[in-house]
Amino acid sequence: MDGITALYIFMLAAFTGYEVISRVPVILHTPLMSGSNFVHGVVLVGAMVVLGHADPEDPLQLAIGFVAVFLGAANAAGGYVVTERMLAMFNKGDKKKEGA
Repeated sequence: MDGITALYIFMLAAFTGYEVISRVPVILHTPLMSGSNFVHGVVLVGAMVVLGHADPEDPLQLAIGFVAVFLGAANAAGGYVVTERMLAMFNKGDKKKEGA
């Protein structure tokens, strides 16, 4: 029954997340993206803690922990890159004035 419950919670969270995100106005997307990068950092710290508690004798636990840390780091770094590019779109006029 635990697997069915976990699947139900996952599906409910995915549906709720989709519904909430689809209703966010475009003007609020950049600030929300910046705020979500904080959550990505927390996920990365959690993955590092889990990897630290993995059994050193179990290669499966180490591999899953490593993949979690790698994907968490890529997600956090990618979020900051995307946010920086989105913010640069708003500052294009200012950069042209500075370079001239």
